[in-house]
Amino acid sequence: MAIDIGRRQFISALGGATVAWPLVAHGQQTDRVRRIGALMSFSADDQQGQARLAAFTQELGKLGWTQDSNMRTEVRWAADDPDRYPRYAKELVALMPDAILAGASSAVAALQRVTRSVPIVFAGVIDPVGAGFINSLARPGGNTTGFISFEYSIGGKWLDILREIAPNVMRVAVLRDPSFAAGIGQFTAIESATSSSAVELSAIDMRDASEIQRALAAFAREPNGGVIITASPSSLSHRELIISLVTQYRLPNVYPFRYYPTSGSLASYGPDVNNDYPRAAGYIDRILKGEKPADLPVQAPTKYELVVNLKVAKAIGLTVPQSILARADEVIE
Repeated sequence: MAIDIGRRQFISALGGATVAWPLVAHGQQTDRVRRIGALMSFSADDQQGQARLAAFTQELGKLGWTQDSNMRTEVRWAADDPDRYPRYAKELVALMPDAILAGASSAVAALQRVTRSVPIVFAGVIDPVGAGFINSLARPGGNTTGFISFEYSIGGKWLDILREIAPNVMRVAVLRDPSFAAGIGQFTAIESATSSSAVELSAIDMRDASEIQRALAAFAREPNGGVIITASPSSLSHRELIISLVTQYRLPNVYPFRYYPTSGSLASYGPDVNNDYPRAAGYIDRILKGEKPADLPVQAPTKYELVVNLKVAKAIGLTVPQSILARADEVIE
């Protein structure tokens, strides 16, 4: 994703808890400065977090919201630390913001425990109804709305792609985070897709790095294995470790999002989650202009993409079938 000339100012400010961006206004004026909070799941120096927040603030700029002119932004970086979410949620709500961006399910949960009145717009959440954040996608109710990453049924597609890329795979390890509903839901969807096949499915919990290392080492001792890594804050925070291990053990793998194969994994199928952040900015804009979160339907992605990394395929001794390459939206060579 291209980032404009504001990138350098944006990155240089990441060391602090509060971030200011010089944005270009397009004529919109308000009678007071609006305060926007953001609770992100990343650490402050994570490039993925930087890119997502940059996309959000750039879209606000296009909509006429200029830092320190008619808008002031407060950002907190939770670094997927369960102790930080509640602390930062309280800090943000205490600032009496007009709206808050929530960058993960854990952020939404922490914010809702603190406030049921401040508008919350989430991006990248998987199952907001199952998590109890909203009443329904069409009519969210309450103070929360936003944009989901995907529906659980995509899990069957991950399994299909893995077996098409590597037809010899008969054992599949699913890396999941069992600490939140979407981790269990994704595994269940993949499990349902194996009911008519001879694939042996097992779960690896991503609680900490040592558990991931032990479980993948044990799984790799037997032949014909492949790995599906589900979406979660844990798969993000441990992504370098996981990519290193599945490459070391020559395990075919499929992820939900493009930034994994661009970082060294084999393949991904899913939406561009960075697109959720400009869309979230659009909802924030509408809320600042008077609309209610309860009246703004939760929206799903508009496009899914298949990405394959041929360099990784070669490194693990795999020839990617032409049928996959013909359908791929992007092939990394």
